[in-house]
Amino acid sequence: MFSAKTYGTRRNLLRTKIQSGIVLLPGNAPAPNNYPNNAYYFRQDSTFLYYFGLNLPSLVGLLDVDSGEEMLFGDDFTVEDIIWTGPQPTLRELGAQVGITATYPLAALEERLRKAIALGRRIHYLPPYRGETKLQLSALLGIRPALLHEYKSVDLMFAVAEMREKKSAEEVEELERAFRIGYDMHTTAMRMCRPGVVEREIAGAIEGIAKSHGLGVSFPSIVSQHGETLHNLNSDGVLQSGRLLLCDAGGEALSNYVSDHTRTYPVSGRFTEKQKDIYNLVLAAHDHVARIVKPHMMYTEIHRAAYTVLAEGLIALGLMKGSAQDAVAAGAMTLFMPHGLGHGIGLDVHDCEAMGERSFDFGSIAERAARSATCIYRAAWRIEPGTVMSDEPGIYFIPALIDKCRAEGLYKGIVDYDALDAYRDFGGIRIEDDLLVTDTGCRIIGDRKIPITVEELEAVVGK
Repeated sequence: MFSAKTYGTRRNLLRTKIQSGIVLLPGNAPAPNNYPNNAYYFRQDSTFLYYFGLNLPSLVGLLDVDSGEEMLFGDDFTVEDIIWTGPQPTLRELGAQVGITATYPLAALEERLRKAIALGRRIHYLPPYRGETKLQLSALLGIRPALLHEYKSVDLMFAVAEMREKKSAEEVEELERAFRIGYDMHTTAMRMCRPGVVEREIAGAIEGIAKSHGLGVSFPSIVSQHGETLHNLNSDGVLQSGRLLLCDAGGEALSNYVSDHTRTYPVSGRFTEKQKDIYNLVLAAHDHVARIVKPHMMYTEIHRAAYTVLAEGLIALGLMKGSAQDAVAAGAMTLFMPHGLGHGIGLDVHDCEAMGERSFDFGSIAERAARSATCIYRAAWRIEPGTVMSDEPGIYFIPALIDKCRAEGLYKGIVDYDALDAYRDFGGIRIEDDLLVTDTGCRIIGDRKIPITVEELEAVVGK
């Protein structure tokens, strides 16, 4: 947690961005795993954390924009609860930790909202992503769950995204802590990598590190020899000499700030010449991005720059023809890298995307997104000082995608499909670090470097 002053300042600024009405920010409730009293590890809603800082379930924050009131709703633990949990702070004590004196039982929330609705006041809320929150909002606001997204507050979405986009010095410090967890995870994975090891042995070991030094992993770890499958969560493979292992993993610090890194390296400890060629091409794109990122660039400009470097390399290797610019313009690079270059990093991996970047069409408000420079809609994402984004180019040889594009006659004269036949069992390579945008450029987060060059990886893998 940060100081009460930090959270108070954030809440004050948020109110200035919302013209009138009430801001409703529910925290997360426990989510049952396989029966009601056995829940998944609790993860607080990140926006609630940002403004209220309390990492406990079943709390709701309320800001009255017009009166300036700040309220926290929740229930004190009963003796019956304490038998199972041990002594817990009261709601009033929790509020004091984050600068809120007005605390109320959860049952009082509905009445307050009903009165506000009866007076025609606007209730601002973010689009819910959890089933429990959808049901809670539905009951509080009298809106059917299926219609909640029709009444979400776009003003609140933009205000929150704009604030969370720019990381403060104390937030960067927490991201550095998350990096150190990620560093230990990745270097451990490298040392464990050798023929005969089961992928899940590595996944389990690095997830243990994340839990030992923080709150756990920042997302389910991807540890796979099938790097061509972008989000491959199957870790049942036995490591084989000659294959590449892709490890995409990160840790969550005790403050809930996260890291996200990817490294790809040879199971045998030595790259083949073919693997080395593709690896160095991806590394060149990664390093190019880290050199060019600066304030006020559009994300799409950075993405295209990475695509251009990759296209130039693929042309040099004889896998594509013509010019890199023509290949990028034709969309041919989506055959080799069918994902975005990067995403926001902060309290979440894919920071702020709970607000709908994937789930909803923001095309109708793209112009506004460009003006306000939020990270909700990546096509209109403007990079600002304080932005933290991942830099994760990749090259993947996906047989099903290659066959589909070839059958549809796509990228004729650009992609050499015959040459690609020799890469059908190659897999995929991705390299990822987290960039902090500064006033003049950017820097990679971390007080050291996770091994990344061919030489550095070969010196560590399997040792």
